[in-house]
Amino acid sequence: MKLQQQGFTLIELVVVITILGILAAFALPRFANLEIQARQATVDGLAGSVRSASALAHSLQLASGTSTGASVTMEGQVVTMVERYPTANLAGIQASLQDITGFTGAAVGALWRFTKDGSTTPANCSVTYTAAAAGGSPTITVDKTNC
Repeated sequence: MKLQQQGFTLIELVVVITILGILAAFALPRFANLEIQARQATVDGLAGSVRSASALAHSLQLASGTSTGASVTMEGQVVTMVERYPTANLAGIQASLQDITGFTGAAVGALWRFTKDGSTTPANCSVTYTAAAAGGSPTITVDKTNC
C-alpha cells in the first residue's frame, strides 16, 4: 500500500516564508522610493499645466484685444489678469486651471503656491506662481526638495 503526501511539511512552509520575507525586505525600499518619484512627477505635471494655463490666458487676452488688466473667460471661468497674464490668486491662475486634484492652492505673500497633498514638507513640494511684472511674464518655480 502506497502512502500519498497530503500537504506541505513544516520545513517547506518555513523555507517559503523565509524566502518571501527576504524578497519583501528588498522590495520595500524600492516601493518607498517610487512614492517620492510619483509625487515629484505630479509636481512637474502641475508646473506644466500652470505654464500652459498662463500662456492660454495670455493668448486669449491678446486675441480679444482688451486692455492689459481686463478679465478673460476660459471654459466658463472668469480669470482676473494683470499685465496680460493671470493674477497670482484664486481668481487668477487657479481659476485658469481645470483641475488641481492632489494639490492645495494658497497665497504666500504676493505669490500663489500649489502644494502637493501628502508630501513630507508641503512648502518644499510645490509649484509657485508669481504674477507678471510690468512688461514681463510670470515666473513659475518648481520645488521638489522634500516630496
